[in-house]
Amino acid sequence: MNASLPSRIADCRLCSDRFAGTATAHSPRPVVWFRPGVRILIAGQAPGMRVHNDGRPFFDPSGDRLRDWMGIDAETFYDQTRIAILPMAFCFPGYDAKGSDLPPPKICSSTWRDDALAHIGDVPLTLLVGGYAQTWHLRTRQGVTATVAGWQDHAPAIFPLPHPSWRNTGWLKKNPWFEAELLPVLRARIKEVLE
Repeated sequence: MNASLPSRIADCRLCSDRFAGTATAHSPRPVVWFRPGVRILIAGQAPGMRVHNDGRPFFDPSGDRLRDWMGIDAETFYDQTRIAILPMAFCFPGYDAKGSDLPPPKICSSTWRDDALAHIGDVPLTLLVGGYAQTWHLRTRQGVTATVAGWQDHAPAIFPLPHPSWRNTGWLKKNPWFEAELLPVLRARIKEVLE
């Protein structure tokens, strides 16, 4: 059963009607990027429109920023033997009528997440990118800023991170400790687990 899990997720069409009703009126396209035995798990939110079109996770400016935070190049980032990317929803959720991203549908994580995490197995380092992943994995509702500020409570196995979207540039300016204190420790940990 587990051997076919990525294929079953890739074939999932649970949200066909939901996505057809969004402003983008798109079809599901699960972006599946995980295998057993990886060293790093990136638990994200959901693919954006560019990722939906391309089929590679974080293949957008958010991914550029995330790779910079991690201190790795694209070749390392997309090496599926080393890094798994497991969002809270595998498909682009669409935009609302105002052009804002819709949240990841909960049916995706309730259907697939436990099995996907079991399929990956134990991972020495998990990056929780954004509030949805932090809430699910840490069972917290204290907000992204407080969760990321408490990163030392979870390191070195888990690092909560803000979403690397351009929309969070203001957050980064208001919280300079993130780049000054957290990122050097994160980069050292990534180097350690990938060696």
